Amino acid sequence: MIGLHFSGPTFKNNWIAKKDDQAKLSDEFALTKMKAGETRLNFSFKDINGKKISLSDDRYKNKVVIIQIMGSWCPNCMDETALMTKLYSEFKNKGVEIIGLAYERSTNFARSQNSLRSFQKRFDVRYEILISGVSVNDSLRSDKTLPQLERIEGFPTTIFIGKDGKVAKIHTGFNGPGTGEHYAEQQKEFYDIVNELLTK
Repeated sequence: MIGLHFSGPTFKNNWIAKKDDQAKLSDEFALTKMKAGETRLNFSFKDINGKKISLSDDRYKNKVVIIQIMGSWCPNCMDETALMTKLYSEFKNKGVEIIGLAYERSTNFARSQNSLRSFQKRFDVRYEILISGVSVNDSLRSDKTLPQLERIEGFPTTIFIGKDGKVAKIHTGFNGPGTGEHYAEQQKEFYDIVNELLTK
């Protein structure tokens, strides 16, 4: 099978596919990794109101923290945000915080701010959404924002941090409601990780 892949206003690429009955998807917990010797993230970005927020703020100490690498343009991020909003309402009083870290199409703060405010309202997001200030298309986006990661492989990417401040698991992608049983499995997987980290 051959075809064309179109993305955004200008990108176009030819592709060729061959059937492989032995093909299987990569482990979603093995695609995005911390660099050798790194166990913690360290960042500080402005939220959508322009206030500087840091992972080292008191609000996040001794808590399970989920970092949602996302963008308002990303359909899978929308599906994940619906789940994160639900998860946050259930776990925020049990010691769980979530931070959305947005990579928008523009590096203009005001433009990103407008997009993310609409996104926040649409999904009733009650956790912090931070603006990375780096374009999703920037090949150095990981180095510029989260240098402890080897690279950001895809959107969304979900980073689970234990109460000790160390990164416990990193999940790339999201199986939304359209995937049926895989969506149910994804939800259970995320809830299980949170519950496990809360007991440590």
